[in-house]
Amino acid sequence: MTTVLITGASAGLGAAFARGFAAKRCDLVLVARDKERLAAVAAALGREFGVHAEVLPADLLDPDELRTVERRLADPERPVDVLVNNAGFGLPAPFPYSPVEDEERMLDLLVKVPLRLTHAVVPGLRERGRGAVLNVSSVAGLLPTGTYGAAKAWITAFSESLRVDLAPYGVRVLAVVPGFTRTEFQQRAGMDVSALRDSVWLEPDAVVDRALKDLALRRPVSITGWRYKAYATAVRHLPRTLVAGRMARKRRPPQER
Repeated sequence: MTTVLITGASAGLGAAFARGFAAKRCDLVLVARDKERLAAVAAALGREFGVHAEVLPADLLDPDELRTVERRLADPERPVDVLVNNAGFGLPAPFPYSPVEDEERMLDLLVKVPLRLTHAVVPGLRERGRGAVLNVSSVAGLLPTGTYGAAKAWITAFSESLRVDLAPYGVRVLAVVPGFTRTEFQQRAGMDVSALRDSVWLEPDAVVDRALKDLALRRPVSITGWRYKAYATAVRHLPRTLVAGRMARKRRPPQER
């Protein structure tokens, strides 16, 4: 029986990953700040799939609570076979219009936390010669899209590098690179996405389904939908200075555009 630890598991992509792995009869360790929502997700998964879902409430930006999750990942008596680094948030205003403290918190959650949790789980995976790490990135990391995109670019590059390093030990690493997905992310970040067409939106379960297929195929990156796959291909050939200028204009506050 495989055990999967998922951060940000109370809603959105995290909850979808929990459903996806539960459908494969994996046991789960669900991590998020909201204990009640986690317990509800765990109970629902237990009823539907008959799996054990451990609830581990933690604010990953709290050093002590982060260490609690690290210890759970490194526990040889209760090995974790798959880590899904999914927790994250965005900011409504571009740099430097957001408070620097908020920028630091976002950077810590998107970069420092996955780095530390991966560092905690990898020794056990390598010793057992199996397992996987899935890091949720974003298509925002494919272009110069502010500090959020920069952090997501880091997680994609980190995943691709780690994949090469761990391949000799039988450990898989996948960067999951979704586009706009119907979750609470945009609402929590205070983003106005009313102008986006319905055709650009992805469903969380579709992102997870594609990711699990790509993990089985040992691919380095998972992108859902032909639109975003075409986008990812196109941006590799666009002049970076042109793209950076266009993206910068989009990031300016309305009164400065």
